[in-house]
Amino acid sequence: MRRYDRLREIRRLDPERDFLRIYRLTSCYEFPWDTVRALELALYRTYAVPRIGRLLARTGEFTGRTQKRYDDTALLLDAILEHGFDSERGRVAVRRVNQMHRGYGIGNDELRYVLCTFVVVPRRWIDAYGWRRLSRHEVRASVAYYRTLGRHMGIRDLPGSYEEFERCLDAYEAAHFGWDEGGRRVADATLGLVASWYPAPLAGLVRDASLALLDDALLRAFRYAPPKPAVRTAVRTAVRLRGRAVRLLPPRAKPRYARENPQIKSYPGGYRVSELGTFPVAGAGGCPVARSGGSPS
Repeated sequence: MRRYDRLREIRRLDPERDFLRIYRLTSCYEFPWDTVRALELALYRTYAVPRIGRLLARTGEFTGRTQKRYDDTALLLDAILEHGFDSERGRVAVRRVNQMHRGYGIGNDELRYVLCTFVVVPRRWIDAYGWRRLSRHEVRASVAYYRTLGRHMGIRDLPGSYEEFERCLDAYEAAHFGWDEGGRRVADATLGLVASWYPAPLAGLVRDASLALLDDALLRAFRYAPPKPAVRTAVRTAVRLRGRAVRLLPPRAKPRYARENPQIKSYPGGYRVSELGTFPVAGAGGCPVARSGGSPS
């Protein structure tokens, strides 16, 4: 297989009918590393919305069990992508996501905004740092995929096109990004988690590199000091050069799913999709109930 053969396959598919196939090809074959990084950044952006950041801090999940929360989020989204919306695992994953959101009383506007980040941030990241830009077919398939997820989650007033998703995201962030102590704690915990994946001497460098990839609006919301221009330029240039290097490599022969990433560390003995995430208890102030893991199911 040659480097652009898979893109040719994508262009032969219908992005409205074959959106799951196209999104899998894009996320798991063409851009697996970029997709993971972009979705990490997408979730990170949500902490800058005070209502969301405050809620995540109050549960203690993203500050006290940051690795597990990262893993659970990635694995739930992964189960839907790998197995599809109509599969047993896909349905269980969607059910778990919905149960968590209902337990914490998250509103429609916040849910729609988070969904917008999943559509817009990966497109912007890949166009800036990937080995090629996303094709229009891939963008349309991503929209169809996340509109389907949104419908399964009961989200109302879903945007109908990429441009509408983008306008919705930009308008929401302009209106709602702001400082909150809880959001900053969650942001700090997430930066600490990313740094923990590397040898200790590199922790500070990894944190600085992560901040250099954030835009000014996000830095202001968290009250992080802006990176020095030279650091920001060096980091972003390095990520772009990585993309150019990937372009020279042979195309991936096998899909790369999130569960295969070395950053997933919480379930060395396997896991059940039905036991991922938190289990808010009615009348307990949203305090999650711990569940044990097991073999994947």
